Amino acid sequence: MYRWRRRGEALFFVLPILIPLIVFWIYPIIRSGWISFTNWDYMTPEYDFVGLKNYKDLLSTGGFFPALKNTLVFGLGTAIPVITGGFLLAVLVRSLKKGSKFYQFILFSPWITPTVAISIVWTWIFEPDTGIANIVLRFLHMPALQWLHSSQTAMLSVILVTLWKTLGYAMIFYLTALAKVPEELYDAGKVDGASKLALMRHITIPMVSPTTLFLVVLNTVNALQAYDQIQVLTQGGPSGSTRTLLYLYYQLGFEQFHMGQAAASGVLLVIIASVLAGIQFAVSKKSVHY
Repeated sequence: MYRWRRRGEALFFVLPILIPLIVFWIYPIIRSGWISFTNWDYMTPEYDFVGLKNYKDLLSTGGFFPALKNTLVFGLGTAIPVITGGFLLAVLVRSLKKGSKFYQFILFSPWITPTVAISIVWTWIFEPDTGIANIVLRFLHMPALQWLHSSQTAMLSVILVTLWKTLGYAMIFYLTALAKVPEELYDAGKVDGASKLALMRHITIPMVSPTTLFLVVLNTVNALQAYDQIQVLTQGGPSGSTRTLLYLYYQLGFEQFHMGQAAASGVLLVIIASVLAGIQFAVSKKSVHY
């Protein structure tokens, strides 16, 4: 009796959090999974159950795999530089004797700026004729680029905007992790004659590895969820060169009104995200074990 009473009290305190979780997360996921097996067009209340047809059509029409490729390119193109650049920025800022707080604020400010506002400004920067980017390239006697107007450079442009926004965010996490590394480890390494590079390789990088794992997972999720900058900068173009899985979901559901296929793409996106997260955690545990 006492055990059931304790469970009831625990449930009472959990309910305020559990109810919104069910309403705004668990139920929408289940509902989306059901819609992916129907031919609902988003406009009419009537729809039919079509089984796996949406998944077959999505995988056979040719739009899914290019979007998956673009998502992977965008994910790798942002995650690796963000992790590396954020770490190096943290080490650099931490080494400064004066003005470190000022530089932290400057580098972190893009993260708290709305993505839409940042993307609008960067559309002006990437303007082929009058944009600052090409003005700088011409000044350096380099050929001007079409940036957002060419399928060869559009994805690179979106990646650059994302990096500019995210680097300071990763830097803040690494600064916190670096502050927790015991100074005694560095002192012991210096006594043994270790160089600065050896100290970073054998002490700093292993000690901040939990932060690295966290940022890898976070940036992977952010890459899969990227939408705002793509919508403002390229609208998935030119010629679908920046159409990611999430943007494909938007186009299928809210432009073409194939909500069944859109929900199917959303389900596949969740599965891919779960698999990638599982792989990352497995690799992390294996690394820690060894």
